[in-house]
Amino acid sequence: MKKLLLVAAAAATFTACQVKYEKTKSGIQYKISKGKGGEKLKAGEIAKFQLTFSIPDNKDTVIKTTVGGLPGYVMVDTSARAQYTFMELMPLLSVGDSITFNLNVDSLKAKGQIQDYDNVLKKGYTLQGKVKILARFKTEQETMEDHKKEMELSKVAEVKAVEDYLAKNNIKGAQKTKNGAYVLVEVPGDQSLKADSGKQASVMYRGKLMKDGKVFDTNMDTSMHHTDPFKMVVGAGMAIPGWDEGITYFGKGGKGKIFIPSALGYGPQGSGPIPPGANLIFEVEIIDVTTPPPPAAPQGMPGMPGGAPQHGGHGH
Repeated sequence: MKKLLLVAAAAATFTACQVKYEKTKSGIQYKISKGKGGEKLKAGEIAKFQLTFSIPDNKDTVIKTTVGGLPGYVMVDTSARAQYTFMELMPLLSVGDSITFNLNVDSLKAKGQIQDYDNVLKKGYTLQGKVKILARFKTEQETMEDHKKEMELSKVAEVKAVEDYLAKNNIKGAQKTKNGAYVLVEVPGDQSLKADSGKQASVMYRGKLMKDGKVFDTNMDTSMHHTDPFKMVVGAGMAIPGWDEGITYFGKGGKGKIFIPSALGYGPQGSGPIPPGANLIFEVEIIDVTTPPPPAAPQGMPGMPGGAPQHGGHGH
């Protein structure tokens, strides 16, 4: 019996390895898993989709995904511009269909779709994509309405994820801001010098990804090669919204943590080492709160207030 099971397992593995990919004109290998059927997407329609890109050559490392976050929206394009991109595959799909496809990194470089190889997209590697078509829209208005709904759902889910994190890690006493960040005040600081809107706060910070605790930026040590305080005018849009809301809970000398849902951070686009849709944690210390210096006067035209003096002034 054990031998039969081993033979069956080997046969299943062989069959899985023999899954046949089809190929587009430009050379993309793909295989489609059909949904409920229906009419295929047409040029000019807008497809709503989930997308994941991974590197099978590097332990299936995921480098981008919309799963669990905001879906993507794209207009179906059947022109030559779509060649050797996942856009070329869209006209093959209907709502509910999923597709797995492979892009050769060397081909992407040769076609100018990436500038150069890097630590992720290495020479000889394959970039594997998986797309599922969630819906189709015929007008921009329909698309915008759906996107707005998805944004609201995403915000609710992100705040819930922050609350779940606090509960799981037994973090008590965090206060919820107006828009859904949470602030844990460990040291309130001088309440006569609060970092209120309009004040300039000098802040030391350490930013971490909530998902795994990885530090992506800090001025509290030399690991990121900058140790100067971050100076911001509170409420002036000089920092992400979660900061603008969270910093106001502290006075000079205050210390604590700000737990920020992605919508109040870097959102679905991410930024540098911060992945799209990432919830964040900031350890902060307010080392000073001052009145900001007045903005520099704009350069005026000659002869106008603030400009160069008029010819024939005093003494001539």
